[in-house]
Amino acid sequence: MTIEEALDWIHGRLKFGSRPGLIRIESLLERVGNPENKIQTIHIAGTNGKGSTVTFLRAILTELGLKVGTFTSPYIEMFNERISIDGKGISDKDLVAYTEKYQKIVAEMDADDAVYGITEFELITAMAFDYFEQEKVDVAIIEVGLGGLLDSTNVISPVLTGITTIGLDHQDILGDTIEEIAAQKAGIIKVGVPVVTGNIVPEALAVIEDTAKEKNSSLFRFQKEYEVKYVHPDENWGEIFSFKNKDFSLENIKISMIGRHQTENAGMAMELASLFAKQEKLVLTKEIIEQGMKKAFWPARMERISKKPLIILDGAHNGHAMSRLVENIKSEFGNRQLQVLFSALKTKDIDNMVEMLTEVKNVHLNITSFDYPKALDLSEISYLEHDGVEFVSIWQFGIGDILEKMKGDDVLLITGSLYFVSQVREFFIEMNK
Repeated sequence: MTIEEALDWIHGRLKFGSRPGLIRIESLLERVGNPENKIQTIHIAGTNGKGSTVTFLRAILTELGLKVGTFTSPYIEMFNERISIDGKGISDKDLVAYTEKYQKIVAEMDADDAVYGITEFELITAMAFDYFEQEKVDVAIIEVGLGGLLDSTNVISPVLTGITTIGLDHQDILGDTIEEIAAQKAGIIKVGVPVVTGNIVPEALAVIEDTAKEKNSSLFRFQKEYEVKYVHPDENWGEIFSFKNKDFSLENIKISMIGRHQTENAGMAMELASLFAKQEKLVLTKEIIEQGMKKAFWPARMERISKKPLIILDGAHNGHAMSRLVENIKSEFGNRQLQVLFSALKTKDIDNMVEMLTEVKNVHLNITSFDYPKALDLSEISYLEHDGVEFVSIWQFGIGDILEKMKGDDVLLITGSLYFVSQVREFFIEMNK
């Protein structure tokens, strides 16, 4: 089997969509010896910020000398990165081997009506646990796919859990209110297992607090049990902040990711690392934390892909993420003209995201589509084309037109769906070659 054939088979499970529930993943894992029970895990949920928090945490734990697995989604450059160890994606050879192993098992399951139709995400979740167990990682950081309670990753018994943010997203599956969505995210909290929370609105935090109390889980909350203080942007690109909990008081920590929200994600990762080190009786020092923070990088999150002209990629793929992006635009680029190229999935609240962008006075918005089954259809949102908003039928040509119009200090910001931003990122990498 070639890697292309392996990926074709894995992606072929997309036809079963997203099916919340644990019966299929539990059946699959039982057939391969329940590897999820043989590895130490940290579980991360949240509307936004999961990927960045996982990256910061992995960087610190790797700096501690640990072998760290990560399971994340979606991928930005290549599929293999979803299942990684120490930041390096699973090899093509290993991915092919696991695919061949799981093909036979899935065929058996498809013949059983009770567990028929395992999804792509369920499949690669099982593969990740299997791979991490075989490679004997010291700890695996597992990012929730959707929600928490009924997500296929929720078969693990983690040593720590984290919930980054709560916002209105995937309402057709998770619920119509912040409280309902918070209850789904809080579903990853396990009895007696400590939970760390990020910058979460009070009504959602109240649900998490109730769940933690019910589960007898220690709770470590943003700006309560640990504190993050934003200082200022780093002149060389990035942010500077301070962090404090009962064990550490660190000043002027530098990260290479742009945005105040990234300092919050970094702070949450530091709290998780602090708790994990204490559990494992590891010596976590200020120097280890600082080195980890410097090395942490997560593509397509306020990523500078070009200096002159300044081109930034940011996967603000829902309303909550877009509101944080708008904050960043105002704080980081308030005196510069921004050309924004935006696209999203039609399942998202496009009107709301477009409204947020058009309300920023120094933004000129260009809306486009891209090659993806659920990408927005420009003909269906034609009512959004008005003064200050242009439609771009082919984004590759649109980028060229925008760059020609830009003046010396202007900024090109490409944002929206991570699937869209990853395609644009690949385009720029190829162009640079």
